[in-house]
Amino acid sequence: MAQTLLVQDVMTRTPLTIDVGSSVAQARRAMKERQVRHLPVLDEGELVGLVEDRGLDALEAHAGLDTSDLPLSEAMTRAPFTVSPATPLEVAVRHMAHHRLTSAVVVEREKVVGLLTSNDGLRALAMVLAESRAAAPQLGH
Repeated sequence: MAQTLLVQDVMTRTPLTIDVGSSVAQARRAMKERQVRHLPVLDEGELVGLVEDRGLDALEAHAGLDTSDLPLSEAMTRAPFTVSPATPLEVAVRHMAHHRLTSAVVVEREKVVGLLTSNDGLRALAMVLAESRAAAPQLGH
């Protein structure tokens, strides 16, 4: 019987985070430098939101709004979807797919310990499919 994959098995550990007092411009710069699309937003170490590149894109496209000086607190998603590292991966990705989310913040003892992205889920799917193919009996012709 196959082992149940957990969020901790595929998550990005110790993700880049940003302080709630930062600006949208600072978030954009950090995302570009580190080549990430999601930033958990912290206030004194506590998760208060999430900023995603697609959300910033939509905000900036809205009526040509200049967001460079906009506080990040005005552009973030409050109360993002969170999971525990011990959450079964299937449960987390099912919720993400159902709600069309591209990430989940992984929290343990009220601290951000990881980030589960749709790319992490796709890598896990590829791994499971490869294992399934390897375990399948080979049919001869």
